Amino acid sequence: MFDFSIAELMVIMVVALIVIGPERLPKVARTLGHLWGRAQRYVNGVKADIERDMAVEEFRQLQQKVQAEAGAVEQSVKDVALTADQQMHQIEEEMAQLSSADQAIQPSQSTPPSQTKQQPSASTAPPLALPADHSQ
Repeated sequence: MFDFSIAELMVIMVVALIVIGPERLPKVARTLGHLWGRAQRYVNGVKADIERDMAVEEFRQLQQKVQAEAGAVEQSVKDVALTADQQMHQIEEEMAQLSSADQAIQPSQSTPPSQTKQQPSASTAPPLALPADHSQ
């Protein structure tokens, strides 16, 4: 905090010895030491309070950032879920349309499958074979 060299301290000590006197100098030095210690503790306490307040403010800002990011993630998850639901409904509708189209194409299920096959009849003649061409 203050910058004193050894020479400056020696000058201060000599002046103090002359002004205060040798009898009271130890008591004054002790009192000054106690006051200096109190001042340092007070300054260190103020520094610690300021640092603590700054840390609390940084944590609040960090908390706000984390909450904002969590809100953004939550919103994106909701958007993805909504999109997935819409696509599932669209797929279900397409499946229902395909199912109804398949039912319209298939023959009715009222007749047994054995009757739906055509039995060869006597009136149906086999195809005629064409004569081979021997002109070669």
